[in-house]
Amino acid sequence: MTQSSEPVQFYPVILAGGSGERFWPLSRKSRPKQFLSLDDSGLSLIQATVQRLTGIPGVEIEDILVVTGVVHRMQVLEHLPELPTENLLVEPVACDTAAAVLYAALKVAQMDPGGVMGVFHSDHRVDQPEVFARVVQQATALAASRDVLVTIGIEATYPSVAYGYIERGEMVSGDEEFLAYHVARFAEKPDSARAQEFLDTGRYSWNSGMFVWKVQTILAAFERYQPELFAALSAALLQRGGVRQVYPTLHKVSIDYAILEKADNVVVIPAEFGWDDLGDWNALERLLRGQGENVAVGRHVGIDTEGAILYTTDGDDLIATIGLDDVVVVRTAEVTLVVHKDRTQDIKKLVQQLKDNPDLERYV
Repeated sequence: MTQSSEPVQFYPVILAGGSGERFWPLSRKSRPKQFLSLDDSGLSLIQATVQRLTGIPGVEIEDILVVTGVVHRMQVLEHLPELPTENLLVEPVACDTAAAVLYAALKVAQMDPGGVMGVFHSDHRVDQPEVFARVVQQATALAASRDVLVTIGIEATYPSVAYGYIERGEMVSGDEEFLAYHVARFAEKPDSARAQEFLDTGRYSWNSGMFVWKVQTILAAFERYQPELFAALSAALLQRGGVRQVYPTLHKVSIDYAILEKADNVVVIPAEFGWDDLGDWNALERLLRGQGENVAVGRHVGIDTEGAILYTTDGDDLIATIGLDDVVVVRTAEVTLVVHKDRTQDIKKLVQQLKDNPDLERYV
């Protein structure tokens, strides 16, 4: 492995192209999850993401790149007015995370061929930003000193069926606080029995979707494992209007499938810093835990109601419930959603029904 002691600049890349459909109806096509504020901080999720990234020593707003879609370009600039406009990479169409990461890597390489880049999602939550910063610093140092692709794993604390898993193999390196391991394999979202097996081994972390690597290391991986994608997007960046023309023709594939599950130089740093991907409405229980049997944002009056999640966008509105257990009730100006907590993953199916119905599409 290549060793380097030269100081490097770290460039965080924020992926902000998600639709956040599982937070419908609060999250809409015109205002997806990353632009919502789900706690009392007053910050949208993308603003909170930038705040913790600029909390890493040596990282300024000028070092951050954001990848988003055409529809959300102006919203990103409204939420992040200090972001240099040239650091906003606009995808003409959504092409999944591999294309987004490659687009950003090629841009970082133009800015600083010797740089290290990180990949982060715009709609995650971190409760311990100081610990997060130290993990990213270790990942950066590791990536700078070796030709490895570093993934940040989250210590699995319960048998979740909502996350993918990473099995760790032999230890690579470590410091006083965090250890790094070769990745033995990636595992898809399991059923409950399999998730419990993973947890019992003590060898698995949740796949957070956060990565750190030298820009040249990830570009070499794309050239090796996704040569057509690499060639097409590399050429597009050299032509005026090339990205707009080429992007719709690119293969849609995730960074996990495209690179990480194929490469043999992937390492994982398992860590715990209060991470949550805020995947659906059930996340509000974790986000606002400690507020009683029911979690309510807005006014709620209930009789024989337990384990409910209740959310209203208007402080003057009232949600009243009788005899309901383990439900989610969301009230917005146009839509009221009622769903059992065990079925929140099916909200995407409901949204698809709305998309397929011309008379209801306006509610998406």
